[in-house]
Amino acid sequence: MKQQEYIHQHSQIALSGIVATLNLLQEDCTIPFIARYRKDKTGNLDEVAIENIEKLAKQYTEIDKRKSSILKSIEEQNALTPELKAKIETTFDGQILEDLYLPFKKKKKTKADAAREKGLEPLAKIIMSQNHQDISTVVTRFLQDDLTPELALQGARDIIAEWVNEHLGIRRNLRKIFSRKAIISSKVIKTKREEEAAQKYQQYFDWEETLSRIPSHRLLAMLRAENEGFVKITVKIDKEEALEMMASFLIKNNNESAFQIEQAINDAYKRLLEPAISNEVLQEAKDKADDKAIVIFAENLQQLLLASPLGEKRILAIDPGYRTGCKVVCLDEKGDILHNETIYPHAPQNETGMAMKKIKSLVQSYQIEAISIGNGTASRETESFIKRIGFDRDLQVFVVSEAGASIYSASKIAREEFPNYDVTVRGAISIGRRLADPLAELVKIEPQSIGVGQYQHDVNAAKLKEELEKTVIKTVNAVGVNLNTASQSLLRFVSGIGEKMAENIVQFRSKNGAFMSRKDLKKVPRLGEKVYQQSAAFVRVKNANNPLDDSAVHPESYPLVDAMAKSLGITTKELIANKEKIQQIKVEQFVNDEIGKLGIQDILKELEKPGLDPRKSSKVFSFDEKIKKMEDLQIGMILPGIVNNITAFGCFVDLGIKESGLVHISQLKDGFVSDVSEVVKLHQTVEVKVLEVDVARKRIQLTMIL
Repeated sequence: MKQQEYIHQHSQIALSGIVATLNLLQEDCTIPFIARYRKDKTGNLDEVAIENIEKLAKQYTEIDKRKSSILKSIEEQNALTPELKAKIETTFDGQILEDLYLPFKKKKKTKADAAREKGLEPLAKIIMSQNHQDISTVVTRFLQDDLTPELALQGARDIIAEWVNEHLGIRRNLRKIFSRKAIISSKVIKTKREEEAAQKYQQYFDWEETLSRIPSHRLLAMLRAENEGFVKITVKIDKEEALEMMASFLIKNNNESAFQIEQAINDAYKRLLEPAISNEVLQEAKDKADDKAIVIFAENLQQLLLASPLGEKRILAIDPGYRTGCKVVCLDEKGDILHNETIYPHAPQNETGMAMKKIKSLVQSYQIEAISIGNGTASRETESFIKRIGFDRDLQVFVVSEAGASIYSASKIAREEFPNYDVTVRGAISIGRRLADPLAELVKIEPQSIGVGQYQHDVNAAKLKEELEKTVIKTVNAVGVNLNTASQSLLRFVSGIGEKMAENIVQFRSKNGAFMSRKDLKKVPRLGEKVYQQSAAFVRVKNANNPLDDSAVHPESYPLVDAMAKSLGITTKELIANKEKIQQIKVEQFVNDEIGKLGIQDILKELEKPGLDPRKSSKVFSFDEKIKKMEDLQIGMILPGIVNNITAFGCFVDLGIKESGLVHISQLKDGFVSDVSEVVKLHQTVEVKVLEVDVARKRIQLTMIL
């Protein structure tokens, strides 16, 4: 089977699109570039389809390598028959491949190996033939030294058990039974039952359900409980059904040989097959649960990265606190720090009057246009304090998420950006910059540290990191970046650039001043034609001589746009954002070998609104001022809130206090909901009703007001 056929079989994507995408990937084209600028070649495949093609291509390569390794190993053992070779070469099922290799896999000395050393394999074959009525007579031929008839038969059964374990049909059918009917159960470790840390897993002290139907979040919770030593998990099927199926493959008669085989089947199931396949199906379920959790995390991350930017404004940012005070910084339009100090408006100092005068003075001195307050400790009190100040201008006051800010402030990136400031000042700067441009600031933090998902510490770390990296790349390139203001941290996610090239661009910019055009990128050391091709359309140059440099039109299409403008008797500059003129352009007139209908339609769409930021504008939001702590909540209250996390089982809503409330999936709307993200988005403002308040366990149950 060829690579493209394998991908088509597992994806149902058209072969022509698969072939085109594979060719582009081999040419070192990036996924954002292919999805946006090679639609005509791929048949309009989006990033998800292209990522799937790339993933399946890697799978094919890995299976192909594994097959070569297996064939070589079996050949070295002089055991490779033409029939076995054909089976291995034609299968692309990983499980079948490993089953075929199982009899030849190097392993520790087994009971069957010990029996073979005693010359008992011929006896095992005689028993398996089931042609002899009197096995007790046959066995006497194999007795030697201290080998009694019973020990000889036990050795033969050990060999048969190994054959049973390696039987392809038995393994395949056993997997089918496990996949359909396996029951996962958890039991509390008795010595741990009363421990305080175990109580959050109380639900799983005595729990069981069908493995194929268990929700991903519940499986991950059970596995975490087991990893922490509070419960023991087992995965089992009906033993009698399994043994009956196995016997149907092997037992032909009702004689002494059949009885021996039956015992060997029991042994093989208990000692070899049940442990192996139960672990296998549990791992498969875990992998699926991981994938579900990772998808949720990635979707949440994308929504967070696409949070509304305030834009280039002068911002006063506050990192709130009680005893240690509130860290205050003033930032200019570019996010550079102008001033920093600490005020103490709250207990124990209570220097409220002095703090008000200071904030008022800073707002006037630095021409502040907006105030950004972190949503951590003392956030509500600080917001209330700020709103009591009589400013000489209209100021918008925002509360922004601090998630990951402490990670950033202590990071290498933060130390390099602000070597002369301590972590508290860096944290406040980050809070201010998050209001101006959340995407530009959040890319500096490892996505796992942002905490917008479920069980991120329990899932496959490598898969999580890879998926989140893809999400950041996808989001950054969907938005585009300002070539003259973007940090190295942001530039490294631009299509084709990477970390080292981002460093080169920033160094070149620092030495030579602002880029005047996209073409100037080619002057950056070691930035060749390929990197330019992949990256140029995803960066923006404000106020460039060519207005297309501040759009998503690729430089390779500039001559085409010029030709469009010329056909209308106007300049390119006059064509941009001129909807009436753009609608007069006939797509078919400009189709050529390099670009087709889809590409031209994209260009026309971009020309109507060049450089449009897909993110919405920031809006001020206020929590209920009467609610300052969990004890203020009462059942039946209707409150405003912000969705701050989405999981498979519901969403969490920030009510302006330390503890977020849970809206269970069943409480999201009338009727059945299978996907929480279809109903709510991260950072969405909502109205909720309080259903239950458990102060002792710090749990709040909510329902969504529709």
